[in-house]
Amino acid sequence: MRASLVAVLLAVTAATTASAATTATTALRVTYWEDVAKPTESVTWTLRCNPVRGSLPRAAHACARLAAGGAKLFARLPRNTACTEIYGGPQRARVVGTVNGRRIFATFARSNGCEIDRWRRISPWLVPPGGVR
Repeated sequence: MRASLVAVLLAVTAATTASAATTATTALRVTYWEDVAKPTESVTWTLRCNPVRGSLPRAAHACARLAAGGAKLFARLPRNTACTEIYGGPQRARVVGTVNGRRIFATFARSNGCEIDRWRRISPWLVPPGGVR
């Protein structure tokens, strides 16, 4: 009886682990606006990892960065963060989807020094050429 209970527990654990592995996906939709004053003029790219596919240029590089950095790459600035009042431009980007199974909804702007820094962390690989780096 004890051996069958252990076997059942092992089977349930294996099934749960396999299920989690198949649902821990990375799939993103990136929308970019060159000028927020023209909200209808946007470009959208898609990215999916494992296997790598989508319309984002250099998708394999983006998937590697996401695998290394995870969802923390999209973290918001902490409240009451002191930022330099430097305006970087009217560009905006929105990233929606999942990274390693974690839901992502992040917006990026260039409205002050902190936001410009966030933008630069993702722009070389998530906002392709045509978008500001």
